[in-house]
Amino acid sequence: MTLTIGVDVGGTKVAAGVVDADGNVLVRTRRDTPADDVAKTRDVIVEVVAELATGRDIEAVGIGAAGWIDASRSIVLFAPNIAWRDEPIRDYVSAAVNLPVIVENDGNVAAWAEFRHGAARHATDSMVMLTIGTGVGGGIVLGGELVRGAHGIAAELGHTLSVPNGHLCGCGRLGCIEQYASGRALVRFARAGARQAPARATRLLEMAAGEVESITGPMVTSAAQEGDPISCEAFAQIGHWLGLGLADMVQILDPEVLVVGGGVVEAGDLLLGPTQQAFTETLAQRSRLAVAEIRPAELGNTAGMVGAADLARRR
Repeated sequence: MTLTIGVDVGGTKVAAGVVDADGNVLVRTRRDTPADDVAKTRDVIVEVVAELATGRDIEAVGIGAAGWIDASRSIVLFAPNIAWRDEPIRDYVSAAVNLPVIVENDGNVAAWAEFRHGAARHATDSMVMLTIGTGVGGGIVLGGELVRGAHGIAAELGHTLSVPNGHLCGCGRLGCIEQYASGRALVRFARAGARQAPARATRLLEMAAGEVESITGPMVTSAAQEGDPISCEAFAQIGHWLGLGLADMVQILDPEVLVVGGGVVEAGDLLLGPTQQAFTETLAQRSRLAVAEIRPAELGNTAGMVGAADLARRR
């Protein structure tokens, strides 16, 4: 049995696992990410790989990182939540652990995991995944391969335009879908609703001890599950914008499957219901034609490890 290691590097944690050819995570480990220290972050990655490789026949290592990765899959050009700028992480880790290493964007590895072993595993050719967390990420598979682009940084789906001259995004543009369909947007919509109509946000405000600015994403989810009107409307708003974004993906790429992942999708139909409605209404003119099905991601927080490990195997 060939084994590879997948490492999921985020702004708060480094999660790693030994993965077999069927996408099963056999053993895993985790460390906090020292995100403001480049050297320490590198060393934490080496540490978890060395730990998992001890006593096992490991073929290669895949690293999924939140950031822009160059076309050679070796250098992190820029990471928004880690102090990496033009960081040659592949060569550093490979030399330290004496194994082949590839580096890939975290949205790409999650999409690849769902294509190979998750919600899109029955697709033969294509899929698009949007990950809805604090921001919006994603990945595209066409012709059975990840779309990386000429410079390695394609599929930044969270930074496609939703609202001309809309909210300022962290990328510097105005009106990106990340500002309307993310966990951060969910909180913004809920806080605005609670300010405007506190009588319709009774449960949400109770959770936040009456302080609008103390409202968090988990509070909005819990309150919505209990039927809090403002919280439900906040989910309806981000679902609407997500549905429009997915409809655009259909018009541009016509994939077999659309997958929605990330932490916010754990809210289930609170998010996916309005997403499907907006998607269907937007594509009404295509009702006589085949259209991709929207599916929730299946692999949860193991997607980064599974996708990175599988890409390392196929390097």
